[in-house]
Amino acid sequence: MKSAIKRGKATPEQASLIVVYTLAKALSVSPLDIYQMPSSLVMDLLSVHRAFSELEAEEMDKAMNKAKR
Repeated sequence: MKSAIKRGKATPEQASLIVVYTLAKALSVSPLDIYQMPSSLVMDLLSVHRAFSELEAEEMDKAMNKAKR
């Protein structure tokens, strides 16, 4: 699993587990709740989570660069 995450190439089963884990962790819900959601909702929530993670990383980079000056 670790190598699949690092390489960015996962089997469909591994990709499914990664998506379920990521959303369950981000939403603080049981993985079983994720399995009960429609796949379109899962993909939408994953997109939103990714956007917020990217924004958070950008803000952290800005703060670190500002602190270095």
